[in-house]
Amino acid sequence: MTQARFAVSVYASRLDRAAALVADAGLDAVIVTPGPDLQYLIGSRASTFERLTALVLPASGAPFVVAPRMELAALRASALGELDVEVRDWVDGDDPYALALRSLGVVRRFGLSEATPALHSIPLASTADAAPELATPVLRRLRMVKDEAEIDALREAGAAIDRVHARVGEWLRTGRTEREVAADIAAAIVEEGHAEADFVIVGSGPNGADPHHEVSDRVIGAGETVVVDIGGPTDLGYNSDSTRTYATGEVSAGIRDAYAALERAQQAAVDTVRPGVTAESVDAAARRVLRDAGLADRFIHRTGHGIGLSVHEEPYIVAGNATVLEPGMAFSIEPGVYFPGEWGARIEDIVVVTDDGAEPLNRRPHSLTQV
Repeated sequence: MTQARFAVSVYASRLDRAAALVADAGLDAVIVTPGPDLQYLIGSRASTFERLTALVLPASGAPFVVAPRMELAALRASALGELDVEVRDWVDGDDPYALALRSLGVVRRFGLSEATPALHSIPLASTADAAPELATPVLRRLRMVKDEAEIDALREAGAAIDRVHARVGEWLRTGRTEREVAADIAAAIVEEGHAEADFVIVGSGPNGADPHHEVSDRVIGAGETVVVDIGGPTDLGYNSDSTRTYATGEVSAGIRDAYAALERAQQAAVDTVRPGVTAESVDAAARRVLRDAGLADRFIHRTGHGIGLSVHEEPYIVAGNATVLEPGMAFSIEPGVYFPGEWGARIEDIVVVTDDGAEPLNRRPHSLTQV
């Protein structure tokens, strides 16, 4: 079956822009191995094996792909099959590293995509006789600002995960374990339009105070908060990621007050998003509200992360990140409050920067929903 992907013109445009950025960075070439960057550039979801598959982007000259002959059929099922890109195939016994580099002349500086394993990065460096650099400064600019096709894909992913959250009450109830609830949610993630469930966090009671708790055999009790953080890729590979906090019946006044402050913090951060502001200013907006509520030390992680073909990518919404927001950037807004040994809560929406503000891609209510 042919993998779902965008029109070939989208990938052709991305390759052109990537090639220009390679030259601007002063690199002789960028080599992109399987991973999100390769999927972004040619639509291929190839995996990294011991045999080298790579897209080579020279600073001058046309891009080309180096691939094992036995992998060609899968590669041609991607957009590569329609792109005007040369494929240089090889068989066992050939030297794929020389094949990737020999036509480039003297290589003094070259970049490697983040997903390149040492299995390939070390032989490439030896062949080029040059230390590789991370190609992240070149590639992140492309992936950080989404085009309209990508934004549509993220909208679809956001709507799909909203449909799952709308059904959480079907499964989340006292007497069940976190693991049982998570299994039902994972199945619903696929039922509601995802290719797979990438992650399911169900953190009940004290487990909700661990931001990256996954699931356990803990039995969910009455009068508890339950953090449900879920997401996954759609057929196009673009991810959802949304968190809501639920309550199994009545909770204490202290929990309600802290949660109300968390709602205000999340909204303050969303209201700050617009072109021209920095990523760190969005983080600061959420922290300011929680600080004023006496909860500064209960917020123990960044406010958000970019999202696209990876669940976590740039821009990161965190103190010290002076990246200026631009239309098309997509990221989470997810402040949380955590009381170790007792309870925790988090609210997370994906937003896209528009010309004059932010478009939330998640529409489910933020209130502490009772189930």
